[in-house]
Amino acid sequence: MKNIRNFCIIAHIDHGKSTLADRLLQETKTISDRELKEQTLDDMDLERERGITIKSHAIQMQYNHEGTDYTLNLIDTPGHVDFSYEVSRSIAACEGALLIVDATQGIEAQTISNLYLALEHDLEIIPVLNKMDLPSASPEEVSDQIIELIGCEQEDIIPASGKTGMGVQDVLAAIIKKIPAPKGDPEAPLQALIFDSVFNSFRGIIAYIRIKNGTLKKGQKVKFVNTGRTYDADEIGVLGLGMKETKEIGCGNVGYIISGIKEAKEVKVGDTVTLVENPCSAAIKGFEDVKPMVFAGIYPVDTDEYEELRFCLEKLQLNDASLTFEPESSAALGFGFRCGFLGMLHMEIIQERLEREHNMTVITTVPNVSYIATMNDGEVRTVNNPSEMPSPNKLDFIEEPYIKAQIITKSEFTGSVMNLCIDKRGELTNQVYLTSDRVELSFEMPLSEIVFDFYDKLKSISRGYASFDYYPIGYKKSDLIKMDMLLNGDQVDALSALIHRDRAFELGKKICTKLRELIPRQQFEIAIQASIGAKIIARETVKALRKDVTAKCYGGDISRKRKLLEKQKEGKKRMRQVGRVEIPQEAFLTVLKLD
Repeated sequence: MKNIRNFCIIAHIDHGKSTLADRLLQETKTISDRELKEQTLDDMDLERERGITIKSHAIQMQYNHEGTDYTLNLIDTPGHVDFSYEVSRSIAACEGALLIVDATQGIEAQTISNLYLALEHDLEIIPVLNKMDLPSASPEEVSDQIIELIGCEQEDIIPASGKTGMGVQDVLAAIIKKIPAPKGDPEAPLQALIFDSVFNSFRGIIAYIRIKNGTLKKGQKVKFVNTGRTYDADEIGVLGLGMKETKEIGCGNVGYIISGIKEAKEVKVGDTVTLVENPCSAAIKGFEDVKPMVFAGIYPVDTDEYEELRFCLEKLQLNDASLTFEPESSAALGFGFRCGFLGMLHMEIIQERLEREHNMTVITTVPNVSYIATMNDGEVRTVNNPSEMPSPNKLDFIEEPYIKAQIITKSEFTGSVMNLCIDKRGELTNQVYLTSDRVELSFEMPLSEIVFDFYDKLKSISRGYASFDYYPIGYKKSDLIKMDMLLNGDQVDALSALIHRDRAFELGKKICTKLRELIPRQQFEIAIQASIGAKIIARETVKALRKDVTAKCYGGDISRKRKLLEKQKEGKKRMRQVGRVEIPQEAFLTVLKLD
């Protein structure tokens, strides 16, 4: 056990975690040059295309340091705020962390929040200054930021470059010297933490585990504490680039277990695995259920595919424990699911993975957050969907979730960032200068305002420099109303939204204008209206296509033409009463991207 080291890599998005992990794999000869490709651990097409890590990836390396063989278990984690749940699980399975900071960009918001996560679990932190080969690197300035943040010495910071391989041996030496060996009792009853799971269509569900106490041998009967189910350990092993089968996994090590589980619901990430004949007394603590921040409805385009969509979502949930979903139905779209995501990028990724990995085409409704409504008789309800909003005469007041947002930006963009946040109903609570040209702004603002396009706007006004992190702080009273969209007097519930009263008119006008461009013209006139209760606040009209019914009258009396036009007018009236308007899929999506 004293020769095992478990560590993860934490950093802000795009600070070179995956590239540095590649160099570590090469240096320890875990992977041959032939097998190496850029970002080796990112095995999803989506990750490689966007250049971001979405999933945590675990891999075991063997390394000989000063004549002793060491086993290093590395977990590469995502850097985007939407995937911070993945990071929290990885941290629970480790004793140390490499904190990677880009020498050209300095410390950013997500670096700080991931660092606090690691410190809460008492991890040993090894600071690494990456991208030292770039001409724009400013190592002295960034080193000072790191020293100020974690209180280490200048010589503790390892200069490195994932691209050229500089400093990789120093990183490995520091991992072995500084990170403590795992603690645990090999003789105690088995106690193992499930920190991830994947679905394999031939083998069923593969659970990744970190053994805290005891030893696991092949063929033993195991029990999952949370679900209370028992299984046989058909195959166990460690995680190399592929899976390597072994006879047993020792205390403190990381590995996988296959026990022929087919149902996604039976494996919960964060569950404890123990033996049936000699169970452990308590489950491993430190795992909270994830709190989704953004809710949206996902509906199959073809209603027959409802069950298939459920199956696909269950499979995705295995691989991404932060996705939550429950069935719901809508008048316009039929049966579907109300899904909870950690943010907009998370929602986009899930939608793309459904299309790529499972060939499911889906319609996504306008994302929103959940509110708390208090009725006149004192009853308290949670409102996840605008259609659940109680009628105004029964409602006493409604509260919406607020967040504390931390934005780190260059000082030249302070004014425009403040304007953006105040536009989004934010209140400035604090402003701290980290260095002469970097400032940290703290705001309290409604979560519903950052759900839409806040992050994209923040990036564009700060030329990509501002970094953003947030956490929930509770609910506050708010003047919210439900805005409905009507087509020819019929309500389209997929386009309803709960919004602040001051914003309703402006947003209603925008959606109407956008829909007018997108809805194809019919033989009859279509009225697009936005309403609050019975009051119409905005209207646009899609003009009718007109057949030329008088083409066959050449000359002759005007009354002949008039007779035909009157007949057409009657027909148009009748058509309008029975005509149905199909809303194209793009219409639902463009509403999400309104400026």
